[in-house]
Amino acid sequence: MKMKRLFSFMAAGTIAMTMFTPPAFAAENSTISKQEQQKMINVAHRGASGHAPENTMAAFQKGFEMKADYIEIDVQMTEDGELIIIHDTTVDRTTNGTGQVSDFTLEEIRQLDAGSWFSEEYAGEKIPTFEEVLDAFRGKAGILIELKAPELYPGMEEKVAEALKERNMDQTNNGKIIIQSFNHESMKKSKELLPQIPHGVLAGVTWADVTDEQLAEFATYADYFNPNMNIVTEELVDRVHEVDMEIYPYTSRSQEEANRLFAMNVDGIITDYTEHVYYHPVKNN
Repeated sequence: MKMKRLFSFMAAGTIAMTMFTPPAFAAENSTISKQEQQKMINVAHRGASGHAPENTMAAFQKGFEMKADYIEIDVQMTEDGELIIIHDTTVDRTTNGTGQVSDFTLEEIRQLDAGSWFSEEYAGEKIPTFEEVLDAFRGKAGILIELKAPELYPGMEEKVAEALKERNMDQTNNGKIIIQSFNHESMKKSKELLPQIPHGVLAGVTWADVTDEQLAEFATYADYFNPNMNIVTEELVDRVHEVDMEIYPYTSRSQEEANRLFAMNVDGIITDYTEHVYYHPVKNN
């Protein structure tokens, strides 16, 4: 077993200061053992995005308060080369602006309202910078960093690595940072820049027939194979584990979906609703 699995468990134990009590209905309907629940890593997708506007500081804070092991963030770059947190390559869906992310300077993008689309309660929420998120949550929660469309942003991998190194967040003993992307070549490059940081390859539904050879190749530079939950089977989970990688499927949005993933022995669940992923601090044996 690689050290990365120990890091995941350490992250859960470090973050957990109190027991999170799952909803009664979830416990009654679940057949998942306590031992399996203890192994589960809870990843707040774009923050607790079922409860607050995605990829905002409000969503990340909510995920932390709900005892998520990791908050997941999407990194892109502005026209003037600043790293910011937003999912889509346009600002249209989650702000009051229109246009490509790469056409905005940081100053311009900070003028946008990234909360009102979700509810008036969050009017005025801003698109945060990568460094703001690192500074706010370092030592408090794990951060699962997705490099979003890095092919559009030359130099993104170097900028992310520089920001982490400046904060001493690139060390093996940190155990709180994972980097992932759908762009697998980008992950190879990032792994060279940050050899001690665990990396993951994201896989959409087109990877349903991933071969053992492909998984073995991923394992030469990645520690996680994180697929769309709709292609996850017990057989796939077993094959990922056979090459000593872990598997965090995305994106669970219901208790039933979380329970199905639990039953297939995945290592973590990326979810909009962290309350669906039962939280039990890992005991040191």
